[in-house]
Amino acid sequence: MSVEDKVKGFEKNYSEESFWNKIKNSFKKAGCEVIEKALVLYYVAEDPDTPMKVKALIYGALGYFISPLDAIPDITVVGYSDDLSALAGVIFFLATSIKEEHKQKSKEKLKEWC
Repeated sequence: MSVEDKVKGFEKNYSEESFWNKIKNSFKKAGCEVIEKALVLYYVAEDPDTPMKVKALIYGALGYFISPLDAIPDITVVGYSDDLSALAGVIFFLATSIKEEHKQKSKEKLKEWC
């Protein structure tokens, strides 16, 4: 299954408020690696220079991360492995859209929790 297929349809689950709620409520269980990838994608999507096509894929991945209905429920640490795979896949797929400033903002925000 391609990255695009995995996140297709989850864009509707994304909202900025639900993203930050998920981050705040899950960073201990999810781990710094998952949170860092989610933050990088968030900052890429918030960049006005990012094309809408790229943002749509990001919102799908972040919607999957936020959704309580994913492949492995997020009850335990293992439950975040599918989220990590989706986020990492989108980051790999969109590597050319990720700027150093997106990575830096993510690291700065991550310092608050990890």
